[in-house]
Amino acid sequence: MASGKRVAVALGSGGAHIGALEVLAERGHEVVTIAGTSMGALVGSFAASGRMEVLKEWALSLSQRDLLRLVDPSLGGPGVVRAERIINRIGDMLADSQIEDFPIPFTAVATDLDGRREVWFQRGPADVAIRASSAMPGVIHPVVVDGRMLVDGGLMNPIPIEPTRAVASDITLAISLNGVRQSQGNAEAVPVSPLRTIIGSSETLTRGARRVRKSTNEILETATMQRLSARLVANRAAQEDDPDADPLQRLLGTRLPKDPSTMEIFNRSFDTMSSLVARYRMASNPPDVLVTLPSDAARTLEFHRAAEMIALGRQLTTEALDAQGL
Repeated sequence: MASGKRVAVALGSGGAHIGALEVLAERGHEVVTIAGTSMGALVGSFAASGRMEVLKEWALSLSQRDLLRLVDPSLGGPGVVRAERIINRIGDMLADSQIEDFPIPFTAVATDLDGRREVWFQRGPADVAIRASSAMPGVIHPVVVDGRMLVDGGLMNPIPIEPTRAVASDITLAISLNGVRQSQGNAEAVPVSPLRTIIGSSETLTRGARRVRKSTNEILETATMQRLSARLVANRAAQEDDPDADPLQRLLGTRLPKDPSTMEIFNRSFDTMSSLVARYRMASNPPDVLVTLPSDAARTLEFHRAAEMIALGRQLTTEALDAQGL
């Protein structure tokens, strides 16, 4: 194995970063700079400040019920979660530290929605930077900093390699959450997220309101559905008799393999966009070592799965470093 290297680390979304950083340390490599977006900004700030063990101990102690107590849902406004409670807890663990005081240079990346550009936090309160970088649009409320409305840095820079180039290093290691979904073909592979539980409660209220509206239009809707059903049956019969039927018609009446939740559709859409942006950006600025996690390995606010994600991070990082002889 090669001697210890000076490593620049770029952390994307996902919760496997603690395990990855542990493997680097165990192999004698020195992390000389860290940049992160979303969960990468959170873990990266603790690593750069020398407090990663504090974060690890806290995350390993959390149950799903503990996490739900920390989540402050919002049924209105620009997101379903305000995230103030959990950010306050993170600020306490970071001792309200300033990024410029970290022993390891650190950058948290957020996205300026109005300016349509990425924002690098390299100075100022660490908890504010984490809050901005992890504000997934439509899920966690955006935050206003210096008059700019900021959201998740993953919109524009899912794997922030560029900020690490200012520090001399031997290699760059990046962690990406853009791998093949581990739940493809297996609907039970990924546990239900606490965030999905919150959104599910909101959807339950919405469905209740819809039932009230439906009761006032029951006769009309029933007649409409009968006509639509008759048309679909006729279309299906015609398609079975006519192999050259319009392909669009063949889609009518078909069902999705499994009814997806609102959160599932949002996550897949965000993953698709993030994967494309990451590929374009890494094409011109590739890392030396890329650790790729399944895109559904961990979701927003799934701190209670820390043990599982740390183990996954260790495994995948070990494999990636071994492949490079590091």
